[in-house]
Amino acid sequence: MLAALAAPIFAADPLEVALWPNGAPGSEGKTAKEIVNDRGKDGVKNRAVSSIHNPTLTVYLPAKEKANGAAVVICPGGGHRYLSIDNEGYDVAKWLSSSGVAAFVLKYRLAREEGSTYKVDTHALGDGLRAIRTVRARAKEWSVDPARVGIIGFSAGGEVAALAGTRFDAGHDSSSDVVERQSSRPDFMLLIYPGIRPESLTIPKDASPAFIAQAADDTSATPERTTAIYLALRKAGIPAELHIYGRGGHGFGMRDRPMPVSSWPARAEAWMADLGFLKRN
Repeated sequence: MLAALAAPIFAADPLEVALWPNGAPGSEGKTAKEIVNDRGKDGVKNRAVSSIHNPTLTVYLPAKEKANGAAVVICPGGGHRYLSIDNEGYDVAKWLSSSGVAAFVLKYRLAREEGSTYKVDTHALGDGLRAIRTVRARAKEWSVDPARVGIIGFSAGGEVAALAGTRFDAGHDSSSDVVERQSSRPDFMLLIYPGIRPESLTIPKDASPAFIAQAADDTSATPERTTAIYLALRKAGIPAELHIYGRGGHGFGMRDRPMPVSSWPARAEAWMADLGFLKRN
């Protein structure tokens, strides 16, 4: 995994696609530019992106000989104040694409940024659902199987992913927008230390199957809350798998650490393969 992250896989900058080419609903009149702050140390990028008013997907496609048709929308965390775009975004995309999965890093609107007028369950969730629809609408272009489109979220991004996996719709057949005609249901969701309270979730009978990873010493997204989400999914009859590691804290993302928590990507791949999402076309 680490070798894949270090390798120069992409010769050019990945394509960035606006979810709403004519502007996102609810962002009318907001023209402030995105803000990028690098909080990294010792040459390691750790950028925080904020002031997002034009939500986008950054596209990381796997090499053709590796592509297996699966796709994942990636929702970085950051407390809905910023996006941890490297550790929980671009680095995740590099891991997935190196494993044959088309990856799409979502820049969603931030509900808790100072002065924000956005809401998590309206704008951030809306961006997540639109991202799923967009991948399906362009599935042929990106060599994606529209029946194997998932979502992964970290911390606050885990809230967006969990909401997307439980508050989707089948699409709007009468819409003049071809994207809006697509289903917004993720075929699977991966929730990594998700920052959502279990009482915020209403789980339908067709909620997305879930993989959940968590550290026991996480004091932000506690294992008690995550376990309650897992049990609620199981009670609703939704396939779910939960991994609680002894150490790792909050925000471990794709960082390499000398502890078992660093193995979560391998566990996630095994889970996706077991459910048939990584089969080759």
